[in-house]
Amino acid sequence: MAEGEIIKGRGAQLNIHNRFDTHSHETRDDFLNYCAMEGDEAHDSKTTLIDTFPKTIVNKVNSPDVGMGYSLNPYQGCEHGCIYCYARNSHEYWGYSAGLDFEQKILVKRNAVELLEKKLSSKSWKTETIVLSGNTDCYQPIEKKLKITRQLLQTFLKYRHPVGIITKNALVQRDIDILRELASDNLVRVNISITSLHEETRRILEPRTASIKKRLETLEKLSVANIPVSVMMAPIIPAINSHEIMPLVKEISERGAESVGYTIVRLNGAIGQIFTDWIKKAMPDRADKVLHQIENIHGGSLNDSRFGTRMKGEGKFAEQVEQQFKIARKKYLKDRLRTPLNLDLHEQFKDGQLKLF
Repeated sequence: MAEGEIIKGRGAQLNIHNRFDTHSHETRDDFLNYCAMEGDEAHDSKTTLIDTFPKTIVNKVNSPDVGMGYSLNPYQGCEHGCIYCYARNSHEYWGYSAGLDFEQKILVKRNAVELLEKKLSSKSWKTETIVLSGNTDCYQPIEKKLKITRQLLQTFLKYRHPVGIITKNALVQRDIDILRELASDNLVRVNISITSLHEETRRILEPRTASIKKRLETLEKLSVANIPVSVMMAPIIPAINSHEIMPLVKEISERGAESVGYTIVRLNGAIGQIFTDWIKKAMPDRADKVLHQIENIHGGSLNDSRFGTRMKGEGKFAEQVEQQFKIARKKYLKDRLRTPLNLDLHEQFKDGQLKLF
């Protein structure tokens, strides 16, 4: 691959060393030159599915900064390839790189539905909203074929259990039939992630996600179907999408969003190296400016692990973002209510059908 050339269709442009590995791997220049002369690809760009069979599927979320108590991720790794994704680090625990491996080696939890059913029917389980997905997108491309997320939603409906969804894929429209039934009992809320209104920005930040047009269409269709839907503008990245807050909130309000949330970018763990390599190739003219501004938000570092500040940042830029969202919510989303999900029905359906006595 020539200097400065981008791997099309991928976010990360390299595989970096896994901190848990004893040995490191390096792609040498002489190998790259040989591949170029022979007309061969130095890296296999195909996506590989790896079947896994975990013992549990519902994860307790202990972070005070994340608005969920439990999450469920049917897939590990994500083909969407969002360059900033905090979940990249989790791929290292499976023995893979947080770089290209995260996008190309997708672990499929084949027994996810069975494990969820076991959890929801357990006498010891106390009803709390479970969110799909707290880590990787439950509607990433392979879901179209495997339909694990659809089966999970059918299970939540069977047990009348509350569920949240976070996605940036328009494939969620496929399941409007189930979502409408869940919504009739106030058992579901969908969060659509929309980082920008500009397709070019979306394309370079999130190469295999649904287009902005399709996401706005999805937001509108869910709202029309009376399915509660909100938007996450995440992450806010200085000098890339930070100027879009007001127009984006205006647009989503007109499409039926109940509310809007946000986070400010933080490049924790391996993501700092991956993002830095990417932006110097994808946006060389503003790379240093963006990186320095991110550092200013997080006390001089690309990473920020401090509870309370890591998701929102600090300093003048963070204050300006917070104020813009306050103004935008007041102007465009005033008086829109988010009703808490129904936690009361599930106990009557612990065995998968209504208990009459």
